[in-house]
Amino acid sequence: MLFRKPACDWLIVGLGNPGENYARTRHNVGFRVIDRLAAQLGVKVDRAKFRGLYGQGSYKGLKLILLKPQTFMNNSGLSVMDAARFYKLPAERVIVLFDDISLDVGRLRVRADGSAGGHNGIKSIIGALNSQSFPRVKVGVGAKPHPDYELADWVLSNFTKDEEKLIAPVLDDAASAALELIENGVQAAASKYNGRK
Repeated sequence: MLFRKPACDWLIVGLGNPGENYARTRHNVGFRVIDRLAAQLGVKVDRAKFRGLYGQGSYKGLKLILLKPQTFMNNSGLSVMDAARFYKLPAERVIVLFDDISLDVGRLRVRADGSAGGHNGIKSIIGALNSQSFPRVKVGVGAKPHPDYELADWVLSNFTKDEEKLIAPVLDDAASAALELIENGVQAAASKYNGRK
């Protein structure tokens, strides 16, 4: 019997922390985008594997794996590495959705690659994949209100009611940006979604 490699064209990862108390925090927008994407694709992200929760779906004939690491943010790379290795995917086929404090609430930025920029989840993924060459969709969550504000406290804070109104439609845009990236490439997704509010 021939061994067939597990079928998957793209791995889409949303970053966040597991647990209900983190669900609405700034740091968890990646999980929320995965939930929107799963809804768009009619997928349930509820199977436990790869040190995370995952679901399998398809888009335009391509097989997609949606993944929510359950390792806590700072060790996200362990989960991503497990899934990427299992499906034999290069870093270029791993899309990461995550929060960015350098963007205003409601802004998006699609990038082909780059450094961690101080984000511990991205730092962990770069280390685990030994590469910065994975595309990403960043969701703006706003800068700290003043320099003395502890960064960890800020990213683990919930959005205000007004911010939540801004962020809700952007989660759908971020999900659509990931699909645009898959279908037409990073540049097309960037020109369509970057800076959009």
